[in-house]
Amino acid sequence: MTIINKLINEFKNANILYKLIYLNVGIFLFYNILSVISSLFILDIGLSLEKLILPSNTSTLIKQPWSIISYMFFHKTFIHLLFNMIWLHFSGKLFLDYFSEKQFLSTYFMGGICGGLLFILSFNYLPAFEIVNQNAKAMGASASVLAIMFAISTHIPNYRIQIPFIGMIKIKYLAFALIILDIISIPKGNAGGHIAHIGGALFGY
Repeated sequence: MTIINKLINEFKNANILYKLIYLNVGIFLFYNILSVISSLFILDIGLSLEKLILPSNTSTLIKQPWSIISYMFFHKTFIHLLFNMIWLHFSGKLFLDYFSEKQFLSTYFMGGICGGLLFILSFNYLPAFEIVNQNAKAMGASASVLAIMFAISTHIPNYRIQIPFIGMIKIKYLAFALIILDIISIPKGNAGGHIAHIGGALFGY
């Protein structure tokens, strides 16, 4: 109980950036621990993510409208979570040097929502995705993270950061490289994720 109390106090005293990181990590651990228990004891405890991740199919979306919010807190793998939280920590700390916690929170949520909406629109109206639309899903904080990254990159485009093996680089070039990678990666797999990233980045800009 002492450990739990310490974690609760740590969460209460943290700023909004760390609260979001703790929330993402906590949800990932909670879901995966329950999944292990469920598989070991062959229990049906309703652990399906289907109601919490974002579907592109509008008929399904109407039945679970909350998924436009909940999807941005669920990650399928530890690597997915790790990279999102690293980018969130990096861009979030810089963001909070220039903007308020309220602006940070609104950018996180609106970036995720815009990324989700672009994902839904693309998979319903672009011919290339017509076949896979029925089963396409989106999950993860990437769109929200890209919104934070692009918001601060737009605000201080000439701010220089140190990149390992590369050296000092202006943050606007890093943001530009990230979005170009997403665009050229669309035909190569995880198209929905890359499109959601673009939606988040556009809102941040």
